[in-house]
Formats: sequence, C-alpha cells, structure tokens
Amino acid sequence: MRGLIAWLALLAASPAAAQAPALLPTPAAMRTTGAGFVLTPGSVVVARDAGERNAAARFAELMAVGGVRVATVRASATGTAVRFLRRPGMPAEGYRLETGPGGATITASDNAGLFYGAVTLWQLASAGADHRVAGVTIDDHPRFRWRGLMLDSARHMQSPEYVRNLIGWMAANKLNRLHWHLVDDQGWRLPVPAYPKLTSISAWRRGATAPGAPPLPLEGGFYRPEQIRDLVAYAADRGITIVPEIEMPGHALAAIRAYPELGMGVPIPPGAESDYGVFPWLYNTDEGTFRFLETVLTEVMRLFPSHDIHIGGDEATKEQWLASPKIQAQIKALGLKDEDALQGWFTARVGRFLAAHGRRLIGWDEILDGGVPADAAVTSWRGVDGAIKAARAGHDAVLSPAPTLYIDNRQGTGPAEPPGRGRLITLADILAFDPIPGSLSADEQRHILGLQANLWTEHVRTDQRAAWMMFPRAMAIAEIGWAPAAKRDVAGFSRQLLPQIDRLRPFGLKAATSAWAVTVALDTRDAVSALATLSTQSGLPIHYTLDGSAPGLASPLYGSAVSVRAGQQLRAASFIDDRRLPGAYTQQLDEAALLSRTSHELTLCSDGVALDLEDDYPAQGPRARFLLDVFNPCWRWDRAPVAVARSVAIDVGQIPFNFQVGADREKIHFRAPATPAGEFQVRSGGCDGKLIASLPLAPAANRPGVTRLTAPLPRSTGTAHLCFTYTARGVDPLWAIERVALLP
Repeated sequence: MRGLIAWLALLAASPAAAQAPALLPTPAAMRTTGAGFVLTPGSVVVARDAGERNAAARFAELMAVGGVRVATVRASATGTAVRFLRRPGMPAEGYRLETGPGGATITASDNAGLFYGAVTLWQLASAGADHRVAGVTIDDHPRFRWRGLMLDSARHMQSPEYVRNLIGWMAANKLNRLHWHLVDDQGWRLPVPAYPKLTSISAWRRGATAPGAPPLPLEGGFYRPEQIRDLVAYAADRGITIVPEIEMPGHALAAIRAYPELGMGVPIPPGAESDYGVFPWLYNTDEGTFRFLETVLTEVMRLFPSHDIHIGGDEATKEQWLASPKIQAQIKALGLKDEDALQGWFTARVGRFLAAHGRRLIGWDEILDGGVPADAAVTSWRGVDGAIKAARAGHDAVLSPAPTLYIDNRQGTGPAEPPGRGRLITLADILAFDPIPGSLSADEQRHILGLQANLWTEHVRTDQRAAWMMFPRAMAIAEIGWAPAAKRDVAGFSRQLLPQIDRLRPFGLKAATSAWAVTVALDTRDAVSALATLSTQSGLPIHYTLDGSAPGLASPLYGSAVSVRAGQQLRAASFIDDRRLPGAYTQQLDEAALLSRTSHELTLCSDGVALDLEDDYPAQGPRARFLLDVFNPCWRWDRAPVAVARSVAIDVGQIPFNFQVGADREKIHFRAPATPAGEFQVRSGGCDGKLIASLPLAPAANRPGVTRLTAPLPRSTGTAHLCFTYTARGVDPLWAIERVALLP
C-alpha cells in the first residue's frame, strides 16, 4: 500500500509537459526529460516472464506494421534497449514509461499495465518517420475499470476479420471491454450443439423490401467455436475481455423461430425477423425453457472466460405474459406483484445459475424494475438514472446512455455518412459526457465501473460502415474512460486524435471524417446566386476557393456567409496548423445545385423517430438514402426561391414499414388520397398552407429504386416556406424524398 501511495503522490507532483507528444488517451501524468532515442530495426526488447513477453510481442507487432522489426526478445541486454519490468504496488492497468538515450523502460504490476505501456511507447515511436522516441517520464493509469464498446452482430453480422481488427483498434486506444451482442430477434450467431436449429434457421433472413422490389438475397451466418476461441484469445493478449450477451426474456424471436415451444404460443408472421423495434415475443417460464437457457449459457461459459455474462433484459414488453392464464397463475402462485416482478424472478434464477459457475450476471437497466440479484451489475442505457439507482442499491454499473453513447446515430450530415438513426451525435457530444453522476456520494461512485458506446446495426450492414460509425467516436470513449476528468473540445482533442488515426490507418482503419468535414448551407436567392454558410463540427479554421483550385492556407479564410454564383466551383477544407484535414467539400455551383435540396438538406417537420434510411434496391451497389421521421414523413424547405420555378420535381423512393412499434402504429396518420396510389403534396406557407402542387405516386408505385415525379407550380414572387407530405391509406410502404428540385 505504501508503494501505491508513493506512486500516486508522484503523479500529483508531476509537472505539466511542455510540448508533450500527442498521445491518446491522455496519460495521467507526463513530463518531458530531454533527449530520447531512435528505435531501429534490430533494437533489442528485454522481457522475462510470460506477461512481459506478451507485451513485448505485441509491441513488436505494432512496430512491424510501421516497418520496424525489433530483435528477438531477450532476458537481458546492454546498451540501448526496450525493457519490460514487473514491480508490485502499482495501480491496476497502470504503468510507468521512462525513455531516454539508453532506451525505454516500462514498469507495471499486471499484464495489462505492461501492455498499455507498450502501446504508449508505440505511439511515441510512431510520431515521425524516423521513429525517434521523445525523452519522457509517464506515470499512467485509467480513471475507470470498464472502457468499452458494444458490437451488435445479431441484426447484421460482421466478418470474423472485422471483429479481429476491431479488437486491435480498441487495444491501441486502451479500451478493455468488447460487449458482444450475439443474439436478438433478427439473428442468432452462436452455435449450440444441442440446439442446431438456432443457426440452421435463425442465423439467416432476407431483408425487408417494399412492393415491386425484387427479393433481397439471404444474409446472415454465425461464428464457429474455433473462431470465437481465437478472438477471445486474441483479445485477452491485448487486455480486452469479450463480454457475451444472450438476450432474455425478451428479444427472443430468433430462438422462438427455431424452437416455437420456447415461446408463448403466439404465431410469428412470415418475415417478422426482418423487422426492427420492440418485439412482443417472450420466452415462457416452463422448465424446458430454463433447461434450454442453461444449456445455451453453459456453451457461452465454455467459449467465453469473462466473469460477466450479459443477459440483456431490456424491452421485454409483457403483453404476451399478460394474456397468458398460465403465466398469471404462476405469478399468483409465486406471490409476485406483477409481470415485472416475474421478470425479476426469471432474472434471479438465471443469476443463481451463473453464480454457481463462478460468473456474474449483468443486464440492461430494466432488470432493476423487477428486482435483481444482489451481485448483479447493470448497463444503464435509459439515461443515467439506471446507474444511479443501481449504485445506490450497491450494484456495479456501466454508463451507456442513449442517445449520447448510441453510436448508430449519425455523426454528420454530409453525403459520405452511412445510414443510421437520425439524431446527430457528434464527437463533441461524446467528449462532453462524464460517466460519474453528480448526485452520487463518494461511496456510491465506486460502483460506477465506467462506460461503453453501443453500435446497434439495424442500419449498419457492412464492416466498412461499422468502422466509420465506431471511429473516431470510440477514441473519445477511450479518452473519457482513461484520462483524468477534464473539459474537452473537438479542436483541442483533434491534436491527439488525428495522429492516432494516422497510426491506425496501416492497420486497416478508415475512420469517419465527420468532425472535420466542411458542410455548406446554401440560401438561394435566384437561379444564379446564393449565400453559402460554411461550418465544421470542430470549429477549426476553414479556407475556401471559388475557382476550382484546392484550398490552402493562402486561400481566403472563412468568416461569414460567402456570395456565390452559378458557374463557380466552391471548394473548402478545415485546417489545423498547416495540415489540411479530411472531409473537404467540393461542389460545382450549377443550376441543379442552387435549386435542389436532398432530404438531408431539407428540414424534418418533426423528430419523433428520425431515421437516415437506405433504399431496399438494388441488392448490390449504391442505394439512395432518405432522411425522414417514420412517424411523420414531412419535410420543409424554408425560403425556397419559388419566383424562378415553373415546376417542381420530387425524387421519391418507397421503404417497407418494417418497424415493430406496437400500438404506436395507430398514431401515424396521413391525409386521404385522391387516387389509389396517393400523391405527394406541396404546400406554400407551411404544412397547413395553400396546396400548390399534387404529384400522383402511381408512376412510382410497385417500382424499385427512385422515381422522379414532376408537376407545374403557380407563378410566385420572392421566396416561400414549402412543405412536402404525401397522402396514403396506410403506413406500408413509407414514401420518402431523396431530392426536391425547383425547375425554371
């Protein structure tokens, strides 16, 4: 203990580093010490025990990607070398890194600390092409024990190669928990030998399509046991624990599709597995069902050594239990209050089974509603209240609140963004989050394990999109989870973030550019001129040109709205120091650009369930994207230059209403159609204003892809607030706007 106190005292005494190297996450304490050394091919790495040798091997792997192959690990060396040393008394996962002319020494008490010291040394050695390591002394340890990401492989399955790459990217940022969502209504990804239909039936599905679109190919799959074991071992070597999740008692459709006797006897409509949302199908509480779950969990524990086993527990709507005389009789016989209490009984039984095998149950915060085993942990997703309730009751908790840490929400508005939930969750939003609720006492705060960001994959159907949605927001999670509490902004964080993205590019990471992308809003005055407002999330300086040349530091610095004219090409980029940042903007300012808007450039009339959706056609290749509120498909174009328009064109697509929203479906209303297929309507003066155009949907009905509809407009002057809606007799299919154009 005295050694630990002295170590922490040293942290407090460490001066702020002058011109400190750009490291991510920020070390707890770092000071520059003068001359360093150059890491060269053949540099010796010294390690003795197994943990030191593992850290040394991981360091060698990282350096090899950058072209430096260090010599074989040895037990001792003279001269310049990298030395790993184990010393008791240091914090969990903590390390000391000292570099100078004689090389580097990494000291830690545990294997994780040795590995994280190696990661920091790799970051230092990757700062320049010459692999010169600055002279520093770093004393470092994480703020939180749980620094994680959740990957949903049930909705859309990622390749084992992607999961392996993800583990590597996480480790390079000192993240240490991969919560792996392997089971949900849409898919089952874990083979269980006793129940083969889980993967032969429920690992596969076809995506939903609107009328007229050809069927999509079968998709899905599962991870073989040997693949899982390989990934678990690969993660463990890099300080990462994979926490598996098997959902219960809700989100059980995949299991019930394969084995209907596990459910409540409620028929499953064909194609339900291609829906998204909150499904009503629950497990029943028969002994046979518990035998099934215990068999599944036994296989989970055989493959995953994680102390924590996640059992879901969220969104278990109780209508099927409410409607079951058998369940109601059981509630009465057990002396329970209601269906929530029955879920608590269900969870407690599963918790006892896990505890008997030396594991701990962890679940989403709904498990608190019906009572929870004393040793259970909670993942708080419905805001932070679940974590507060859990901590006050003596339960450990992980912060994962929606929407802030739900990284399936889009992070930018530009055309490069993939589909996702429509809310904008930027890097700045995540950097502003603190996992410690201020209302907790110091004793209660000790139950806050840390935080994780969740990637749900309803709208993320490729590995490349998963990487884009996760990074760099995952790096902000790493910073919050590791570094001391601090106020952070995107501009300052970019100085650490951009070098880290550069380091990981050779490892296959193609991170999102949203934080630095220049977005442009055009306020069109007429067919030939507009005011262009430029912005970035980072707030970093923007330079632009209007002659088609690439913007540089000598180009005009953006300060206020720029007057632009047809025939010009607007190019813009943000800069940090002399570096041009990713996400540059280029737009030829022709008539089409000035007089049209995509759905992403229009304004949604409401934000009930805003989604950035992808068309269901074609099966392969690029698809159109539509931003809409599925509960109220309605778009606005404020100050539209109607004086120049003689007609309007709307590019529309249809999307299947494959959303499980229960009774809320009845809340979606449309104006009555005048024709069998309905019409798109354009109103001037707002959504209750004058109807100025009606565009029959018949040409687009039962036709895949995007269809252009046109209609004349009455002569007008000036600008007008236009509103776009459609008429329909029901919610399926949804119609959506890809683009609106005013035609002179």
